[in-house]
Amino acid sequence: MQFATRLQNVETSAIRELFKLLGKPGIISFAGGFPDPALFDVEGIRQSTQAVLGSAGAGSVLQYGATEGWQPLRERLSAFMAAKGAAVAPDGLIVTTGSQQALDLIGKTMISPGDKVIVEAPTFLATIQCFRLYGAQLIGAPIDANGVDVGKLEALIEEHHPKLVYLIPTFGNPSGATLSLERRKRILELAVRTQTLIVEDDPYGELYFDQPPPPSMLALSEQVSGSRDWLAHCGSLSKVLSPGLRVGWLIAPSELLAKATMCKQFSDAHTSNLTQATAAHYLTLNRLGDALGVVRKTYAERARVMAQALRRELGGAIEFNQPQGGMFFWARLTQGRNAADFAKRAIDQGVAFVPGAPFFAHDPDLSTLRLSFATADVAKIEEGIGRLGRAL
Repeated sequence: MQFATRLQNVETSAIRELFKLLGKPGIISFAGGFPDPALFDVEGIRQSTQAVLGSAGAGSVLQYGATEGWQPLRERLSAFMAAKGAAVAPDGLIVTTGSQQALDLIGKTMISPGDKVIVEAPTFLATIQCFRLYGAQLIGAPIDANGVDVGKLEALIEEHHPKLVYLIPTFGNPSGATLSLERRKRILELAVRTQTLIVEDDPYGELYFDQPPPPSMLALSEQVSGSRDWLAHCGSLSKVLSPGLRVGWLIAPSELLAKATMCKQFSDAHTSNLTQATAAHYLTLNRLGDALGVVRKTYAERARVMAQALRRELGGAIEFNQPQGGMFFWARLTQGRNAADFAKRAIDQGVAFVPGAPFFAHDPDLSTLRLSFATADVAKIEEGIGRLGRAL
């Protein structure tokens, strides 16, 4: 078969390939980016599903629906965003099949072959794959514990005039970094001055441990005149409620939103009405706050234990910043150690993580790795990091 030439630019996910190695009995995995299913509010979702299917209008949720989304859910998401300080009208967003579809729609509507796109170095692996599929030339902008280096980002924008800049400002995947308030405002000002579209991906913002993170750039855009015209925002219920519902959303300037809606018609017609209606009903139950409270407390404890165990078991062989939320540690091996080689030895010891190289669009740091603390309990974290120490 003669496949599309665009497939020459992408490879299967390194993380998905790694999962094929995890069938070994007793293996402890820090590799996935999944929330812990034990923390899902199954009872609340059950109540909502039963209420939706037991209502007089149950037939409508089993029917085709509007591409833009189930209107009651758009209204609930508008209220959800307002509670986070961002004023968004219900018709100012479209519901997507997870936020990953929102990224795909941005790729479809904005990227032509050869267009330059700036991403963080490192960044979300699926975004690298998605944007490359549409022919983007990806340029990495360096980050630190406070997010992307704005001075270097500005220089890259001035040099390359990218079609867009993609950022995960809050508890980034894989970096765990959170963009500071001052940097967020500077980026909005930079977007206006250079007329560059900023794509803010925010699936983890509700997973803070102690203090809430800075407001999203979407919320801050009201303070920077004209910035809303150069900002798209992707949201998701996957990490805060359930990934199986596949409910995300895209907020963007009206022209971009219209083009994205048209492309979604070609893709899946609409996100499942049943899951949209379930999510909409759930958001009326006022259970999400309590459910998130449990998740935050649990993840905070697991992150604390993982940090202690890494320092104890690996000592000076590893460096990392303590995450303040999200699901990941981003670490670097010292003394020129190669994370891919370390990963093979770790598998032999019965523990898995993801080497960092695939998260870079180019010039990967081969000493880096990502560890997720979300799905392993404290005992497994202690044991798993102990196995990592033995794999050194």
